[in-house]
Amino acid sequence: MKALEDQALEDESGYQEDEVIHINFCELANHFSRVSENVADIKKLKSVGICTVKGIQMTTRRALCNVKGLSEAKVDKIKEAAGKLLICGFQTASEYSIKRKQVFHITTGSLDKLLGGGVESMAITEAFGEFRTGKTQLSHTLCVTAQLPGEYGYTGGKIIFIDSENTFRPERLKDIADRFHVDHEAVLDNVLYARAYTSEHQMELLDFVAAKFHEEGGVFKLLIIDSIMALFRVDFSGRGELAERQQKLAQMLSRLQKISEEYNVAVFVTNQMTADPGAGMTFQADPKKPIGGHILAHASTTRISLRKGRAELRIAKIFDSPDMPENEATFAITAGGITDAKD
Repeated sequence: MKALEDQALEDESGYQEDEVIHINFCELANHFSRVSENVADIKKLKSVGICTVKGIQMTTRRALCNVKGLSEAKVDKIKEAAGKLLICGFQTASEYSIKRKQVFHITTGSLDKLLGGGVESMAITEAFGEFRTGKTQLSHTLCVTAQLPGEYGYTGGKIIFIDSENTFRPERLKDIADRFHVDHEAVLDNVLYARAYTSEHQMELLDFVAAKFHEEGGVFKLLIIDSIMALFRVDFSGRGELAERQQKLAQMLSRLQKISEEYNVAVFVTNQMTADPGAGMTFQADPKKPIGGHILAHASTTRISLRKGRAELRIAKIFDSPDMPENEATFAITAGGITDAKD
């Protein structure tokens, strides 16, 4: 890890490099008065997935006080020290556009034109649709394509896959690897897999994800959750628990947004559909809608709607995006993952 003086240098573009964000917590300890206790405090922060100074600034004082062993006085000291190390304030649109040049795109194998280059980093991309529309197949394809070098200097990297529905199949990755002529074992070794059993477990896994992204900075490029809502659907039932479910969901999505920005990784989540009882009253063409409500709709940067076409064909549509126009693309599901549809 670079010395603090080196990390504080600005590059030629006039903004601080990513290394500033990943300042070693030992530097943070130097700003405390009692160093003997600070090492233990830093370990407590890391245990809940707060591994960088920017991570501290992204966390509320209330949340930090909930970390076991941290008093309000300690939290105030931590916040004060973090504020001295990394100042987050206003910047011009020109300065922010320079920072946005760090964003990379991961090829999907078919839908790149629709998505403006692929799945974007520092953002949450959500794909929703009925069963057999290609959500899991797209997830498996991304596990391989994220490892391949791409355009604009993208070098490829590792992937973390959180599976909530027991649909992950390593054998599929081997078939997709054959399509791109890459080694089976190398592809499998670069995918870190975890099976989530409850919504609480899914949230806890994000602590591990943040720690892993920090431990191997710049190595991981993609986080996949297939699917984001499945366990919430099981753990919370009925209208009586809906408010609590949405609150927990909002916390998870906020965590995902922060992780994607803090470590410059792409986050790809799949989502299920549900019948809309009120659709018949408004004469909607499609009586189904993605679950998660407005909480998930606002949290996702880009939303892709998937639906079935003829035979093996599927149709992807930009449902919501801050910079991409509403458009459709047809793709096919093959042994090598998702590919362009043949005319």
